[in-house]
Amino acid sequence: MSADDETGGIKAVVFDVGRVLIQWDLRALYAKLIDDAGHLDWFCSTVVTEEWHFQHDAGRALADMVAERKAEFPGHDELIDAYAVRFLETIPGAVPGTYEIVRELNDRDLPLFAITNFGSELWREFRAGEPLLDLFGDIVVSGDEKLVKPDARIFELAARRFGYPPQAMLFIDDNAANVAAAAALGWHVHHFADAARLRADLEARGLL
Repeated sequence: MSADDETGGIKAVVFDVGRVLIQWDLRALYAKLIDDAGHLDWFCSTVVTEEWHFQHDAGRALADMVAERKAEFPGHDELIDAYAVRFLETIPGAVPGTYEIVRELNDRDLPLFAITNFGSELWREFRAGEPLLDLFGDIVVSGDEKLVKPDARIFELAARRFGYPPQAMLFIDDNAANVAAAAALGWHVHHFADAARLRADLEARGLL
């Protein structure tokens, strides 16, 4: 049996970043700044929300977003500013177990890449302090490309950049819509829940 047969033809592994490699939770920051639980719930569901944050992932400038939000919610300027200036505090740490998997795949000389929905400005700040990402041959960042998952165009761009056809890559993401979009384009996929299940899948595919 050839190596391709053993791995199902997979020659490269492509990771999502948020909630696959790193934890991400707006409340990790705002729980430090808002003591009242009810106000914290309201703020994170109404003012600085994941849906609003997604605009930056899609390429919108951080300054424009923050200024607009401050005008919409007067009296919350310092809290809204904190989203931009203290964003790294929304990342409590690594997702348990996935960094080790990345290192093991790299030790097996398997090419590693990533596709992430991440705003350009915040990505640069995060990337500067994350040496694990040095192991990745290339990373497609939605804010740079102004394309976001699950848009098929970001997967098509990634395939061109990474230099492998979709059928030769395994894409790992926690978001079901992103996984479905990649699968529809011919990628091998893994819907991420935790490192233990990812490890079991990679072992079953002959990649670990």
